[in-house]
Order: sequence, then C-alpha cells, then structure tokens
Amino acid sequence: MAAAEGSGGGGGSSGGGGSGARPDMAVQRAELGPLLAMALMPGESWYLVDSRWFKQWKKYVGFDSWDMFGAGDLSLFPGPVDNSGLFGETQSLKEHLIDELDYVLVPAEAWNKLVMWYGCMDGQQPIVRKVVEYGLFVKHYKVEVYLLELKLCESSDPDNVISCHFSKADTVATIEKEMRKLFNIPAEKETRLWNRYMSNTYEQLCKLDSTVQDAGLYQGQMVLIEVKNEDGTWPGQPILANSLCCLFSRGSGFVCNSYSCRDSVSLSQPGLCGLSNLGNTCFMNSALQCLSNTPPLTDYFLEDKYEAEINQNNPLGMRGEIAEAYAELIKQMWSGRQSHVAPRMFKTQVGRFAPQFSGYQQQDSQELLAFLLDGLHEDLNRVKKKPYLELKDASGRPDSAVAKEAWENHRLRNDSIIVDIFHGLFKSTLVCPKCSKVSVTFDPFCYLTLPLPLRRDRLMEVTLVYADPQRRPVQYRVVVPMMGAISDLCESLSRLSGAPAENMVVTDVYNHRFHKIFHMDEGLNHIMPKDDIFPSEDSSEYITLSVYFREKTVRQSSSTSGTVLFGQPLLISVPKHKLTVDHLYGVAFEKHESMLQPQKKKAVVALRDCIELFTTMETLGEHDPWYCPNCKKHQQATKKFDLWSLPRILVVHLKRFSYSRYWRDKLDTVVEFPVRGLDMSEFVCDPRAGSYVYDLIAVSNHYGAMGVGHYTAYAKNKVNDKWYYFDDSSVSTASEDQIVTKAAYVLFYQRRSSEEHTAPSPPQEEYDGMDTN
Repeated sequence: MAAAEGSGGGGGSSGGGGSGARPDMAVQRAELGPLLAMALMPGESWYLVDSRWFKQWKKYVGFDSWDMFGAGDLSLFPGPVDNSGLFGETQSLKEHLIDELDYVLVPAEAWNKLVMWYGCMDGQQPIVRKVVEYGLFVKHYKVEVYLLELKLCESSDPDNVISCHFSKADTVATIEKEMRKLFNIPAEKETRLWNRYMSNTYEQLCKLDSTVQDAGLYQGQMVLIEVKNEDGTWPGQPILANSLCCLFSRGSGFVCNSYSCRDSVSLSQPGLCGLSNLGNTCFMNSALQCLSNTPPLTDYFLEDKYEAEINQNNPLGMRGEIAEAYAELIKQMWSGRQSHVAPRMFKTQVGRFAPQFSGYQQQDSQELLAFLLDGLHEDLNRVKKKPYLELKDASGRPDSAVAKEAWENHRLRNDSIIVDIFHGLFKSTLVCPKCSKVSVTFDPFCYLTLPLPLRRDRLMEVTLVYADPQRRPVQYRVVVPMMGAISDLCESLSRLSGAPAENMVVTDVYNHRFHKIFHMDEGLNHIMPKDDIFPSEDSSEYITLSVYFREKTVRQSSSTSGTVLFGQPLLISVPKHKLTVDHLYGVAFEKHESMLQPQKKKAVVALRDCIELFTTMETLGEHDPWYCPNCKKHQQATKKFDLWSLPRILVVHLKRFSYSRYWRDKLDTVVEFPVRGLDMSEFVCDPRAGSYVYDLIAVSNHYGAMGVGHYTAYAKNKVNDKWYYFDDSSVSTASEDQIVTKAAYVLFYQRRSSEEHTAPSPPQEEYDGMDTN
C-alpha cells in the first residue's frame, strides 16, 4: 500500500467512457444495492468516491425511492467517476474530509462495477484504503482514510529523504520492499531497517511481520534502511561483525534497545538511563522516571516477583500486557548497560488500552501516572474473582470500626503491589444543612490531588501616573475580582488614591512600549501577571503623551551607531500652557527616576497550605448537590475531606491547571515543599495512627503554559542516594536546592518507617464483641 497518499492500487479503467456495456437502471440498482450494504471486514480494500459524483449517479439510476421518477434522464448522467473534489493542490487528499458529506466508501466489487460502467476521469488514480481493526476487547472496524506518512532514507545518503504513505495494516516487510524499490537495492543484498527518533537515536525494526500499527510507527517517523557491506559488516558498526539484534555504538548515534543484549559493556550506573522522546512523549518520560525511582516498586519488578502475580483473566485489567511491558522497560533502565532507551514498545502497549495516549500529542504526566498505576494494579491483582460487597452506612458507629471495614472490603477486591505501596484512606463527611444528617464514608485513594490557594479576588500591582507633573508616580496593590473588568480595577484604584475612576486610562506595557490601551469593559483576564499597567489621570486641562526611552548603541564590527529602546515607557500629562521641550524633558526625567523603583514578587505558598485547603470544609455548589436520605431530596450539604491513613509512597498532585467557565490557566505559584522530613502526622485523623514522616524521592516538572510546554523529572537514585535531573534522553546530576521550583507538578514521597507499608488498622480484639450490622 506504499504510494502517494491520494492514490493506491486497484483495478478500473482510467479512461473516460467505461470499458463494459452499461446495464439498465434497474440492474445497476440491483447489483450495487447489496454491495453498498456490506459490513466492513479487516484487511479488505474499500474505495473513496466523491459524494457529488455518487449522488448524481444515485439520481440518474433512481437508487432512492424519491428519485425513481427521474431514472434514466440523460440530463442527470454523471459521466466518468470524478474524485477531483477530494484532492488538494498537491494532489494529496484534502484534510478533514467527512464520510458521507465529502465522500462515500464502496467495496472493491462495487468500485469495479462503477468503473466498468462509467470509467474514470483521465489521469485520476483510484483512492483505495484498507479496513483496519481497532479495539482489544470490543472489536470494531473502519476504513483508514488517511494513511501514515513515513520519511524514508538510506544510511549511505541520509539527506535523500523520500516521503511515502502506508496503511497501519501494512507490515514492516512492506516498508522494506518499498524502500528496496525506491533506493534500487538488489534482492540479493541483506538489509535491515531502523527507526530514527527526535533525539537522533536509532532502534532496529526487527520483526518484519509486525504491522505498522503494532510496530508503533507514527506520523512523520524517519525510517532508515541499511545495506550490509561486501565483507559481512554493517556500515554503522564495522567493529562487531556478529548477529546482535541491535546496533550498539554510541559514537554513531545508535543505541541498543534490547534487554537480550546482556553482554554489552556497562555504560552507566543502574537507573541513570534516559528515555528517548518519540514525539511529544516527554510527559510519559517524566512519569516513568518518577515511577522508576520508586524503590519498592522497582525492586518488585527487578526481582521478578511480578511473574507469579500477573492476572491475565481480570476483566478490568489488560491481560498482564501492561505489567509485562513495564517490567521489560524497568529492566532495561536498570541494567546499567545503556545511557538511554526508546520506550516505543511500552508506549505502543499503553496506546492499545488507552487511546488518549496512542497518538503523539502532548499529554499530562499525572493522567498517565493515574492510568499506569491503575493498569498495573489490575494486571497484578491477586484477587482472581472479586466478591460482591454491599456498602454499609456508618450509622453512628465509631470511625475506627467503619474505617477498618472499608479497608478490609477494599482489600477483598483489590490486593496488589500497587495497593501495598500507594493506597491510603480518605474520610469524607457530609452534613445536611436542613436536617443535620451526617454521612461518613471511607474511600481508598492512590494519589493526593491538592488544590493551590486560588482566591476569588486577584491582587494586582499597578502604578498610578498623575496628570500633575509635580506628583510622583505611586505604586498600589489593588484587590480586584478574578473575573472582573478594567472598570473594577479603576474603581478599586480610585478608592485607594482618590483619583476619579472616570479620568483613568489603563495601558499595557510590552517591550518598552505602550502595547495596548484597554477599554473599561474589557476583562481583567486579558492582563497577565507579567504585564505592567499604568493608569493615568486625564482631564481637559492636560495633554497626555507617551514617552519612550532610547539609548545609543555601537556595533563593534562596523563601528556604526544606532538606538534601542530600554526601560519602562511613561505616560506623562502636562498642562497645555507648559507644552515645551524643556518642560517635557524635565518631567520625563523625574518620572523615569521614580519608576526605577515597579518590581513584582512571585507568590509563594507552602505545601501545608495546600493540604489545609484540601481538608477545609466547603459547601457544595448548587449544581453539585448531595441527595440526603432523610430529606429525600438534594441539598447543598457541607463536605469535608480528612486523611485517615497514608500509604508507604505518597504521590502528591499539585492542581496547577485551573478550569472554569470563564478561566483556563496554569498556576505558576511556587509551592515550597520539604525535600526531607515532611511530617504528615498532624493531618491524619486516625487517633491510633503512627508517625507519618516522608522524604522526597521524585518530582515530575512541567514548564510552559496549559496544553503546551515540556516535562522533565528530578529523582533520587536508590543505589547512591544522589539526585539527578532527567530530561528525555539526557541525565545529569542535581542538588537538593534545585528541586523546589514553580515547575513542580507531581511529588513522590517515601515514608521513613518502611515496614509500615499498608494502611494501619486497629487491633482485631477491639471488635470481637461489636455488632457491626
């Protein structure tokens, strides 16, 4: 199926008139009706037909009952099959074509009949596509309209790149065959294929019978073909003329990505292994580095304990395939035999079970962590058949009894290494505001999502530049509504300064210039925290002017001079009767000197502030009420979360991405979190709980804005207890004072008392005589 995207193999004439006798309308309807109703079957070839031509044909033959009266009308004759409306200027398929609206799909037999009866437009090739199978447990099929574009080149001439399109159902052998033809490689020559990733590393495509989909090839992937030398060596590795499955030469950019290469020379310390970016997969790499440096989980996989606990029959699991793929990757990363690996097979497996991660768009590291922890749990669940359990209300029973019951019920259905290490217990309390009904429940959690303090009001720093040139500019800290308007800013400033709000002009400064003058009804969300705002008093007695500052520059290479903008621009207002150059210069100079003092400070909060906010009682919103069993109606109850027990590994997700009806943003607030000695004991409400003191072991970082940016990780190596910075394939040393930044997104803490790795439960004897019904 390797061909230009707009074309493909297939029968049919390319002439204008059709090569066979055209039957009457009734026969055409009878022959094509059943064919067009056929179900899709994997591997079949279907053809795209322009909807305009197809609708014209249906009218001509009276295919639909309402068109029967016009059947055979020569004015409706469709002429040769014409797909020109589906192509762009480059003769490739237009983007975003819609089934039934822009084109219809017909099976091969129907296409052949249409071409035999009507022919094709001169010069047009058929648009043939394969039916591809999707889904694992629930199978469904669809025609792969848009093919995958691969960049093909030969190792001896890497600059000669040829784009070619393939179906996901094509095999690696198909790619090799096409490359042999494109680069004129004789059949007797031995070849091998390589993926080339963004980090300029290579990985061999060993299995020729793998499909393009199973091989994990993605849009725009570079594939290189290598031809064996006459002396039996390979160009990329002339020293080792053996049959290793992967090239292994750091100098040539090739890396080994097979754990079976056990005799390779040690390149790095175990665990200090980067992960190649396969195309916007830094979010995955960041999450994996954090999990890889979680000692109890990594030890479990390195010691092969997972093999006896894989649950292949769990309907909520993934047949053990996620656990096995993760185990293989961890073994590669901790082998100490490579500086970085390409986690392609792992990503392919994740994409099979979680379609949101199947492409190569930027995703969220925390969302991947949530999926992976849940997937590993179900794949490794020791419970083979989950019992049915009825939830019981607390009904006034002691918290300790209800908590014990909830935890035991959880373990009856969920028993895995993930539960052992990562699961804790929430206490949730709901109180009805009408009847005072109290509902207490205990629920397990795998990670702690903490809100960042976000006020309904916004604190802004603004500089007021008065019209009176004798008055110095004054900086104010103004509290305004988060979703307020410019008029709200002016009114707040007026209350503080006494200057009339109606005489103010609000401006935005960017790159030493007045970038924009805001209207009073514009939203304050247009003003970013980094912007500088200059409200300036205005009246009919004054003239307001923009003043920019320039300084001379001399280019050393040519000794020529010029000017560049510097500093903050000013709005100055001077009386009309003093509008002279000398006066303007004096006022501008004075105000510039005073302005050298508008630096804003970053907001900083402590991690404990986020925890306290999480455990603060709140009233449910009117759109999120609670059904009170006493009142028999929904009520805006008060709700409070508490921490009853904490896990051995505490994963803390800082909720940096804020969504509301009007506001979508990333919070760059610096959260100060301890690297050592995080004491969570005061936040645990179980009176019998032991000490909960944690040390940081990993951090997933996000740099940039919402939906874009870059992910990295800090992690502490369990072998030498030192910190490292993981940036895709790059690994470098780090120190503790580098870790706390505004980029911190997900924190991994390990409890000091390692033997207490399960949620604590009160002693059994307390409940021997207690009625729990």
